[in-house]
Amino acid sequence: MRHTDQYTVVGNHLAQHRVLSLVAIGLALHIQSLPAGARVGIKALAERFPEGEVRIATALRELEAHGYLERSRVRTEQGRLVTRTVSYNRPRTPGGPVPDPPPPPPGRVPVPEPEPVAEAVAQAVAAPGAEPRPAAEVPPTAARQEAVDLLARLRADDPRLLLAERDVRQLAPGVTAWLDRGADPEAVRQVLCGNLPADMRSPAAVIGYRLRAGIPPRIPTAPAPAPQARRPDPFQTCDGCERAFRAPAPGRCRDCPPPGGPTAANAA
Repeated sequence: MRHTDQYTVVGNHLAQHRVLSLVAIGLALHIQSLPAGARVGIKALAERFPEGEVRIATALRELEAHGYLERSRVRTEQGRLVTRTVSYNRPRTPGGPVPDPPPPPPGRVPVPEPEPVAEAVAQAVAAPGAEPRPAAEVPPTAARQEAVDLLARLRADDPRLLLAERDVRQLAPGVTAWLDRGADPEAVRQVLCGNLPADMRSPAAVIGYRLRAGIPPRIPTAPAPAPQARRPDPFQTCDGCERAFRAPAPGRCRDCPPPGGPTAANAA
């Protein structure tokens, strides 16, 4: 029997995906069936399904790595930072434009939901058939370009790390964060491509996990050097009484008057 209402159209590119896990495919189907502005944070989904926060968070990362989700930090009108999630009915292609999410329904304000990492999520689901608007191309900074180059060269260490341009753009901020904390680029490369699992299904997901889980701490500021103690003046021999006293240069001690003083005049 053909449905005439209350149904969702899902492409076979998602339903028969060869890399995504079954949890990720089912989660993507659930998210695409929700109305715009629905809450799909990890805690909200864990309350709805029995898989738990860890499996749901892993599935969300899979969908993000394969272009079905886009998460970004935005500031609300109240000045609060939240994470905005956009769901795509078709996976984003490398170099493709990023569509703007539709506004929430009138009279409804997205409620931020706290995540396990003390972040909030405001969910916006892309409407079916919405035409994406091209986004302005932002020129990469020197640090970001270094991160992009590092990720692009990983395939020289392992052919399986041939990342798509979209994955490189998404992973570059994580590498930049490592470099900003003083990590050596060669050390970052070894962490990302060393001891890879034999059955690695999603290289981008593995690299993303290592960047998030293993980020090094910031190098502490070196303490200021302690001030050196002033060295005492050397010993000098008094020109008047020949006693030893400390002074920066030869001369007379404090008990002897200067040459040509009153005592010398009276003696004459």
